[in-house]
Amino acid sequence: MSIFYLPVGKEETIFQHAYESRLPLMVKGPTGCGKTRFIQHMAEKLGRELVTVSCNEDTSATDLLGRHLLLGGDTRWVDGPVTRAVRSGALLYLDEIAEARADALVVIHSLSDHRRELFLDRTGETLRAPDEFMLIVSYNPGYQRSMRELKPSTRQRFVALSFGYPPESVEIEIIVGETGVEKATAQRLVQIGRKIRNLTELSLMESASTRLLVAAGRLIARGVPPRLACQSAIAEPLSDDPDALAALRQVIELSI
Repeated sequence: MSIFYLPVGKEETIFQHAYESRLPLMVKGPTGCGKTRFIQHMAEKLGRELVTVSCNEDTSATDLLGRHLLLGGDTRWVDGPVTRAVRSGALLYLDEIAEARADALVVIHSLSDHRRELFLDRTGETLRAPDEFMLIVSYNPGYQRSMRELKPSTRQRFVALSFGYPPESVEIEIIVGETGVEKATAQRLVQIGRKIRNLTELSLMESASTRLLVAAGRLIARGVPPRLACQSAIAEPLSDDPDALAALRQVIELSI
């Protein structure tokens, strides 16, 4: 099954030219706005393998590069995802790169400049990335803790694309395409999403993403009553605060 993706601007063109120019790419934007879906779509469009790493605060250089393991009584080197991607010429996608540890970020420096090399200090190998290899990272500027900002020296190694929530007409098409609900239902879900995004006084860590609206649409398509679907798929994931939840439920009840 092909990846469903609707272009919003010139993101496909920039990706294509970055790939052909062997330039690393940074995709910036809020949670659930389609960053990962876009990367999957482009990998499929290019016919390239996609190696994805979901970074977190425990992601270390060893996790990315590989390690020696005891296998069948012998100690053998086992490649990590970054090493596998470089060897095979895959697209390497490091999701939420700013969450990784500092030593993990250092690993990608030589892959993100003119060298396009990866040094494995534990084996003594230096791997040269083939032309087909591409490094892609994602970054959520609105959800970074004080010590988790990307350094300018890291940011400036990448061509960057900014993603936001899609225009209303496109978001409606996405929900219809992803869930199969009627267009009128998708329109109401988008209205809910837009109203919640304007509720800045609630101080939500994240707002109503397209991903949440799609989840609500899928529940509705399965026969869940629309208000209950929206409460479960949109309101509850956004907050535990009783006052905030009450405000979110009010938006839902007035909209659907």
